[in-house]
Amino acid sequence: MTKTAWKPGALLAPVPAVMVTCGAGETANILTIAWTGIACTHPPKTYISVRPERFSYPLIVERGEFAVNLVTAELIRAADFCGVRSGREVDKFAACGLTRQDASQISCPLIAESPLALECRVDRIIPLGSHDMILADIAAVDVEDSLIDAAGRLDLGRCGLAAYAHGSYHILGKEIGHFGFSVRKKARKKTK
Repeated sequence: MTKTAWKPGALLAPVPAVMVTCGAGETANILTIAWTGIACTHPPKTYISVRPERFSYPLIVERGEFAVNLVTAELIRAADFCGVRSGREVDKFAACGLTRQDASQISCPLIAESPLALECRVDRIIPLGSHDMILADIAAVDVEDSLIDAAGRLDLGRCGLAAYAHGSYHILGKEIGHFGFSVRKKARKKTK
C-alpha cells in the first residue's frame, strides 16, 4: 500500500465527541471536547485537552472538577452548538434544551440526556502548547439504567454513541467483534 507523508498534525480519527460540564449554579457551562480518553485503569483516570483561553478553562481549574458526558446521535446538534458558542455569551443548557442533573461526587452538573457520564476531579494540568491536558481521577460513573442488562453489565451498543472524525460527526455502528475474540478458542463439537 503506497502512502504519502504529511507534515505532523492532529489527525487521529475517530475520536469521541463529548460534552464536558463544569462550574456550578449560574456559572455552569458545557464545553464540547474531542480530545479526551482514558489514561489509566487503576486508578481510573481520564483526560481532556483544553485551550486555556476557553471560557470553561478557569471554571475547571478553580473548582478542580468536571464531568465528561457521552454524546449520542440525538445530542450531536447540541454538542456541535456547545463547541462553537461561548459560555460567555449564552447559557448552553437553556439554548440546547438540556437538563442539569446533580452528580453524586462532584458539584458541577451532569447532562441528564447523556446516557453515561464520568465525574472527574483534577489531578494535574500539563501545559502542552496550544492546549493544556487536564488529567483527572474518575470519582464516579453515572450510567442510564436502561443500558444495564440483567447481569448488571453495561450495554453501550444500545445508545447510538457519536464520534468525530476530521471535521464530521458519525454514529458508531455495527459491532464487528469483542475484546479477545481473535485468540479465543473455538468450542469443540460434542461427539455422541
